Amino acid sequence: MATAATPAVPEQQTPKIPPPGPMTGPPIIDGFDALQRNHDETFKEKLTRKTKENPFVPIGCLATAGALTYGLRTFQQGKSKQSQLFMRGRIIAQGFTVVALLVGVLTTALKSKQ
Repeated sequence: MATAATPAVPEQQTPKIPPPGPMTGPPIIDGFDALQRNHDETFKEKLTRKTKENPFVPIGCLATAGALTYGLRTFQQGKSKQSQLFMRGRIIAQGFTVVALLVGVLTTALKSKQ
């Protein structure tokens, strides 16, 4: 009985990743303090703080929800032209919200580097 010969495949060597450089400490995250454990922020306090930091995000969210609500209402009433207008307004409001989020993230990142 003959055994099937398998071709010898050389083992592939995985590249060794050099260890990272010396750690200078944990990363600095804006709004996070590892030592602060005595005060837990409530939802209302956090919402107020975040709204003060970037007020355009809640404004954009409310505009999006309002345009969606009125657009669906006019669609249900059979006013197709007005419904289309509100749906286009919703898209613009969503775009405004996304831009506001990106600007907020960029300002937070730049502020933490300084």
